[in-house]
Amino acid sequence: MPESNPRRGSAALIVALTVLLTVPAVSRAQSLADQYRGPANRLIDAAMADTTAYSRLADMTDSFGNRLSGSPNLEHAIDWILARMKADGLANVHGEPVMVPHWVRGEESAELVQPRAYQLHMLGLGGSVATPPQGITAPVLVVKSFDDLAAHADQAKGKIVIFDSPFPTDVPPMEGYRINVAYRGGAASAAAAVGAVAALIRSVTPHSQQTPHTGSLRYAPGVPKIPSAALSVEDVEMIHRMQDRGNPIVLTLRMQAHTEPDAPSRNIVAELRGSEKPDEVVVLGGHIDSWDVGEGAMDDGGGSFAAWEAVRLMQALGLKPRRTVRVVMWVNEENGGRGGRAYHDAHLAELPRHVAAMESDNGVFRPDGFRFQGSDSALVIAKQIGALLARIGASNVVAGDPEADVEATIHTGVPGFALNVDDSRYFWFHHTAADMMTVIDPDDFRRCIATMAVMAYVLADMPDPLPRVTVGR
Repeated sequence: MPESNPRRGSAALIVALTVLLTVPAVSRAQSLADQYRGPANRLIDAAMADTTAYSRLADMTDSFGNRLSGSPNLEHAIDWILARMKADGLANVHGEPVMVPHWVRGEESAELVQPRAYQLHMLGLGGSVATPPQGITAPVLVVKSFDDLAAHADQAKGKIVIFDSPFPTDVPPMEGYRINVAYRGGAASAAAAVGAVAALIRSVTPHSQQTPHTGSLRYAPGVPKIPSAALSVEDVEMIHRMQDRGNPIVLTLRMQAHTEPDAPSRNIVAELRGSEKPDEVVVLGGHIDSWDVGEGAMDDGGGSFAAWEAVRLMQALGLKPRRTVRVVMWVNEENGGRGGRAYHDAHLAELPRHVAAMESDNGVFRPDGFRFQGSDSALVIAKQIGALLARIGASNVVAGDPEADVEATIHTGVPGFALNVDDSRYFWFHHTAADMMTVIDPDDFRRCIATMAVMAYVLADMPDPLPRVTVGR
């Protein structure tokens, strides 16, 4: 018999110990899935048979329409939702005060004067200043980019500058948006810096049917504030062709936009109280404000109501998790972000006991899972929970960026979840008059409800909370 090798024996011992240490982790993963498959399937079945959320969303959007911060529409919608949450029997239903900006669009128009008379399709950008009462009539300079404007700066003085920068389609839609939205935010100040009297942009979208897209602009300090609006893709391309042919182009822009003093509003809060650890909280929601066009059904009425329905279904099924599940509908995501920050500030003392913060704000198209923000060890557990959603195609949990309203909360170390959906058509309707109930597919909406419900319930009920990221002081 050959002599034993001590090193080989040590290596074998290490392998054996590694296997022994790994088995409990695997068992825990298996038991987590096994333990929650029953409740998960009950939630999925209930959500996929649900009609309440769709009917309520249609009722709210049709009754109150769009809900820009500071508007009576938003406040009436908040009252309506709070009343129905109380009727549902949810706990701790209330509004938490937030002071929000109050921008008013007023009447507006853009008309082509030369080379022919034509009413352009336009929407003023949020936060824009007004034109003089008679409007601004001026020649046009079309540029392709900020660099192109710099190259033609000597031609911009006294003109209406139009930025024709197409939405990138060779990257995922959200990445294309992040690239292209720079023109919505910065066109006005860039044009003003070289003497332009107004700035117009090609709408931030990969697809258009004469639908202009609004959204917020940013005025740079020390630069004159000039009126700014978005034109439809079709109209910008037409004007650019005219310039390429050497046609003299003149527009008249009229805008009554103005900003009024900040107005009082509220974040909406309701809970299903935890059975054992009610002071530990899983938050899920969306933002209830919208732009002042369309109905705000997709952005973000659908996300808000999916979260609400997820919690209502837990209650209706008698599923009372260990921890509290809190639905929040934030205000002022669209033109200020004050609702998310107000929630963070109001609940700062209890954020160490927040187990997770989840938001849906990419429309309620077909979900495929979540983008997760947190520790690597927490991501492993989140993926295990996500496996419970495989039957509806929503099991994919990947590291990714947070949504705006929970960002401040997540930065304290709270694990974050963003509902991930098929966003291939999201920017077709984003911030347009086309954001109506017609965009909402009932089956996809139900899948979103199921996806949020299962993840939120398991996070709230599993024995140990997700491991948190350590945040430096």
